[in-house]
Parts: sequence; structure tokens; C-alpha cells
Amino acid sequence: MSMRSGGPGEVPAETVRVARAAFPKGSLAIRIRDELGVLFTDERFADLFPVRGKPAWSPGRPALALVLVLQFVEGLTDRQAAEAVRARIDFKYALGLELGDPGFDFSVLSEFRDRLVEADAGRRVLDGILDAARAKGLLRTTGRARADSTHVLSAARELSWLEMVAETLRSALNALARADPGRLVEVADPEWFRHYATRAEESRFPKSRAKRDETGLRIGADGMRLLEAILSPQVPQELRDLGPVEILRQVWVQQFHLVEGEVRRRDPKDRPPGATRLVTPYDPEARGSVKRDTLWDGYKVHVTETCETDVPNLVTNAVTTLATVPDSVMVEPIHAGLAERDCLPGEHWVDAGCPTAAQIVAARREHGVELHGPIRADTTAQATGESKAFGQESFAIDRDHQQVTCPGGRTTGQWRQALSHRGTPVIRVQFSPADCRPCPHLRDCVSSPKAVRRELTFRHHDEHQAIRQARELQQTDDWKERYKIRAGVEGTFSQGIQRCGLRRSRYQGFAKTSLQHQLTAAAINLARIDAHLTETPRARTRTTHFAALRPAEH
Repeated sequence: MSMRSGGPGEVPAETVRVARAAFPKGSLAIRIRDELGVLFTDERFADLFPVRGKPAWSPGRPALALVLVLQFVEGLTDRQAAEAVRARIDFKYALGLELGDPGFDFSVLSEFRDRLVEADAGRRVLDGILDAARAKGLLRTTGRARADSTHVLSAARELSWLEMVAETLRSALNALARADPGRLVEVADPEWFRHYATRAEESRFPKSRAKRDETGLRIGADGMRLLEAILSPQVPQELRDLGPVEILRQVWVQQFHLVEGEVRRRDPKDRPPGATRLVTPYDPEARGSVKRDTLWDGYKVHVTETCETDVPNLVTNAVTTLATVPDSVMVEPIHAGLAERDCLPGEHWVDAGCPTAAQIVAARREHGVELHGPIRADTTAQATGESKAFGQESFAIDRDHQQVTCPGGRTTGQWRQALSHRGTPVIRVQFSPADCRPCPHLRDCVSSPKAVRRELTFRHHDEHQAIRQARELQQTDDWKERYKIRAGVEGTFSQGIQRCGLRRSRYQGFAKTSLQHQLTAAAINLARIDAHLTETPRARTRTTHFAALRPAEH
């Protein structure tokens, strides 16, 4: 199916007349069209469609991309969004359609999303709105920006361990039953129809630990028997390549092993790490993770937005990752993505745990961005003790001569390059036992009761200075006051959750979840631009009635 071209054009006069009469005060869709004009043209999505074939609905006119965004703004299903294009005057106005335009079948939206997913083109939708906002002076990217991440639940239901292995086996059985029912009947045990014909439910499994373990081993043995039968060389390759069969194989490798010919569940230390461990057969890219007291199966989304007072705060970047990816490794990819689209801020305010010495230096050197966020304090015993006289900051470092002098005046030249446990370049220094042993402050200077000399590990010059300056700066009242700006990103998550269902993926799979987050960011931007146009004040932080009674501090 090829793309049916259509220029942006003007809104038909009759559509304008009826829309103005029906919406004398306007609506979000009408105001967005009036202020930003045509957001999406065919050229932005031309590579998603072949040049030959039956003409498809144009993504530019009517703007399917805009329909997807408006769908997220109002929380509509595909059917409801297609009906809105057919029946709502403000949608026809935004899309530049005649009043009698019949619209399109709702399946067109699903097909267009699939094309966006296949080409990893979801960001083009967000960029289309950002480009239009920039042209109208509604986007400023050289000032301050803030970022944070939040968890996203998988579209598949959360499963207990017994539910997960039982559903994995049931999924494979159903796939084989569709592909080659005759072969499966030859392999299947009659008991399998009783155990795996219906959905696994936790309420149907035994309650006692012993019986649950027995049930788990029975499921493991059944799955192993099926795998042995299907993965044999005599079975056609297309059956072995079935997705659910491959997922069954992976889960069984991760959860079970053979001990003297019998199936046993792997010990926790023998199972793969969370980054590779499957948690459901219906969303194999979802991962289980934990952050403080929150446990979830799914993904994580990292959001960056501008934070200015006289223009709307717009989301400039939304990155989806597996749930197990730590925030600390995402700073450079986020900056690279912002730089690629000319959206780099001057100051980037992030949460605790994100900024490291290397990232502060790299952001400043590679992108000209000042990265701000709480730096982990020096928690060594020498730095947190009562005197604090023997912390690393108390040692004089002479990098030119590769020497370090302790507070007691002793100097060492035992200086060597090394790697930290995280793989980052560091410098390790050791003092001589002959100098440290007679020192009256030895026990205050070293943390181990058996140690007879002090050892230091510190970063290279730029990173060492960056951490030192950041820690000093963060002790000032001015920095603490400025850092309050970062808390506003929590409101963005709240808006995304309440308006667009950000907390749970609408679709299964990483690629579709990523597209959802791009559309959510675009929808938030449209809502915020509309609020700016109507001079709607930003919501104030909610305070409970009891908290409002707190006495003022003097």
C-alpha cells in the first residue's frame, strides 16, 4: 500500500464557519490548528510507505500522526478516535477536512502505528510538535531543563512464579496446537489437558510450600518433555522456530536444570540476573525490577522537559528502557539525543543517583551542559568520623609530581593508575607502613583495625575537581533553592499518568511501548501549549488541610 499524497491546504470555509459557531470559545484541537498550523506533512513520513501500490490514507492529510496525538490527549481508543474524525467538528477543523468527509476505518491507526514502530519513527511525531512550537517562540531549549524516570507496568498481567512457568508452557502448547495439532496430540500427556487447557490462576495452586514445590517440578518436567520432543532433529524447523517455543526454551534454561536425570528448579544464585530474566511469556522484553519499595514488571521511561516561567514547559525527550537499566547510565544517551535535535539545555537538573564525576565532566566538555544533581557524599569512616580530619579532602595532592601529603606531613610517591570496581580510571596511592605505623593518629586515619598504612583512591584531575566543586556548591542555600525546580517533573509524570495512562503500557513489546511514550510526550505538549494559549495557570502543589496548619518556622 503506497502513500496517498495530500498537501496541507487550508481549512475549508464551511468547516471554519460551523466550527466557529459550535465552539465560540474554541477547543484544544481548534486552538492548536490556529496557533501551530499544519503540524505534520507527508514528507516527514514518506519513507514509511512504498512508492507503488494501492494508495493509503495520507499521514499528513488527514494527519494520522495528529490523530494519534489527539487520541492520547483525550484518552480515546482507536474506534473512538476514528469516530471523532468522522463526527466531531473540532477534529475536522484541526485536520482541515470537509464537513462531509467520511474519515477512515479505525484499523488505519493500528496500521500506521505499526509502520512507525517498524521504522522506529515515533520520535518524528514528538519532533513535529517541537518544531512547530519552536517556530512560534513557544519552545526555549538553551535555558534550564529537568529530567527524571518512572516505572511503567507491562501490558501483560503480573504473574507469580508458578503462574509464569505454567503460562509459558500453555502458550507453547497453544502455538503448537495451531501449527501442527496432529504432532502435538502424539506428544501430549492426557494430564496436560487438565493442567494447561485453561489460564493458570494463583488461586488454583496449592497453598503449602511443599505442594507448591511439587507442582513447580511437575510443570518443569512437562515442559522438559515437550522441549525434548519438539527440538529433536526430526521435527520441522518451522515448529522449532515458533516464538512461544523459543520463549519456553529460554524460561526453562533460566528456571530449571537436570540433576542426575531429574528436573530441578535452579537455586536463586544460579538464575540469570534481572536484566536477562524473563517474567512473562506474553511480553518477553519486559523485565522485573525494584526501586526502593516499588517492585514492577515492565519498562522505564526517562523524560526531559524545559522549565521556564514565560513559555510552556515542553517535553523535549522521552526515552524508553528496560526496567533494569539504572538512571545513572542514561545521562549521555539523553544528551546525545537532545543534541541531535538541537534541544540541549544550558543547565540540566536531575535526580540523585544520576550525576557522576565522569558525567558532569563529559556533559560540560561534549555538550556545554552544566549537569546538576545531588552528588553522593563521601561516606568513608575517615570523612564521617567525629574529627573528619583524615578524609580524602584533607590530603594534599600534587599531580605534577605524583605525590600525596597526609595531614601529618608525611609524603608518598607510590602513585599508580588503576580501574575502580565500576571500570572507571582512578589513581591509587599507598603510604609506607614505616611512616604510618608510628603515627599517633593511625587508628583514626585507617578504617581497618589490622591496617598499618593508609591507602587512597581518587579520580583524575577534571573529575576530582568536578566532584569537589559540586559537593561544596550543594551545601549552599542558593543551590538548594535552585534545585527545587527539578521537583516539577513529578507533575509531568502525574499529568502523563492521569491523562494518557503513562503508568501502564497499552501494547506488548518494547518497541510499541516506546512509541506510546513518544505519543504521550507529544500529547502532554499539546495540552500544555493549549493551557498557555488560554492563560490557564499552572497547578499549585497540593497541600492537605492538616499540613496547612503547620506553624511557620522561625
